[in-house]
Amino acid sequence: MNDELYILLPVAFIAGIINAAVGGGGLITIPTFYTTLPHFTPAQIMGIDKFSSVMGHLMSIRQFMTRLQLPWKLILPTAVSAVMGAYSGIRLLDFMPSAWMRPVVIVVLAAMVAYTWFRPQFGHKDNSQSPTRSDLLKGIFLGFVIGFYDGFIGPGTGSFLLFLFIRFFHFDFLRATACAKVVNFGTNFATLFFLIPNGLIHYELAIPLGIAAISGSFIGVQIALKGGNQWIRRLFLLLACTLLMKLLWETLR
Repeated sequence: MNDELYILLPVAFIAGIINAAVGGGGLITIPTFYTTLPHFTPAQIMGIDKFSSVMGHLMSIRQFMTRLQLPWKLILPTAVSAVMGAYSGIRLLDFMPSAWMRPVVIVVLAAMVAYTWFRPQFGHKDNSQSPTRSDLLKGIFLGFVIGFYDGFIGPGTGSFLLFLFIRFFHFDFLRATACAKVVNFGTNFATLFFLIPNGLIHYELAIPLGIAAISGSFIGVQIALKGGNQWIRRLFLLLACTLLMKLLWETLR
């Protein structure tokens, strides 16, 4: 197990940086976990990834809270709804494969990338206002859908949340990133209610990797704050395109 940590710790650290800055760290952790831990089941892989991600998200949320004013009136109901969606998603994973959702995700992700690419000013300025009742309802609905995706499929959840906070609530990339962290923490935490009672988390791996994720998230937030909206936008597009190519490759194989 120690030999595996030599490989996994740097990966968890880098994923922590990516997750804190823009989301999408699962794009490197999940494939690495499957390669390095071939004797683990998919549920056990998810357990390690979710547990360590929760630790990293807590650090990034704490840092963003001290530097940005977050719209808790909108974030909290969205996060609660996302928790319910994530728990529903991971329970459904026991009964049916997630592959049937992949074509839908590919289409939505491609549209999201194209929309961001052809609108250079998208997320450049924060034009958000105090959330209305309509905003709260949209947040609850979108939170459940993204939470379900996180529990059922997983990678790319942070990027989807980032896009939706900009598109529907008119945040800039920086504030949208901070808001997405809170909701993404909720979705990851919700899956633990299923994974922990079922003994699917190997703590001898999950805890060290979580500490590495915490260290990475500290750096990731600093990068996001100093790089600003334009830098986050570029990284978002890079990660979204990477996820799109990964899903297309898995579908066409």
